Amino acid sequence: MRQLWITLLAVMLLSLSGCGYNTLQSNDEQLKASWSEVLNQYQRRADLVPNLVNTVKGYASHEKEVLTQVTEARSRVGSLQITPALANDPDALAKFQSAQAQLSGALSRLLVVSENYPQLKADANFRDLQAQLEGTENRITVARNRYIKAVEQYNVTVRSFPSNLTAMAFGFKVKPNFTVENEQALSTAPRVDFGSTPTPSTPPKAAGGS
Repeated sequence: MRQLWITLLAVMLLSLSGCGYNTLQSNDEQLKASWSEVLNQYQRRADLVPNLVNTVKGYASHEKEVLTQVTEARSRVGSLQITPALANDPDALAKFQSAQAQLSGALSRLLVVSENYPQLKADANFRDLQAQLEGTENRITVARNRYIKAVEQYNVTVRSFPSNLTAMAFGFKVKPNFTVENEQALSTAPRVDFGSTPTPSTPPKAAGGS
């Protein structure tokens, strides 16, 4: 009797393997790992925002509109509930993507404004933050592309015969994906105190003036 159960178990394991169960598990784990890396890189960018805003403010505090746009965009990112279910919900993923795109746009405008301030561009802290931001944006692109490919591979397995039968039997469902290109830590909004508008400096008098 024991030998019969062992034989039946072996047959079941071979059947599951042949029907794509192991592939589904492997693809699902790869998808989870890719999603974690996406969140990690977006978090890295969110962490740079407060220092970047405060550094720019030190040289261009009157650029309040641009500074506010960046801060508000970062706050919208932070207001999202980052849970594992987010990657399974098309609407939630779309909101997440939209909020991140708004932050990308606001940061781009901030860097354009910084071009008008030579002293800011020469600041070592600003140069370091800018380099970190650029590097993070590149890592975000790589992480997103890997996640997109992981979702595509997983979805193909879920939809293909005979693995689709196994997917239905074990509850593997098609995942939503990013629509373009190329956990809790995200919820902390940056503290930015714009203070009063700086008083313009008085230009030096010409030599020989009265």
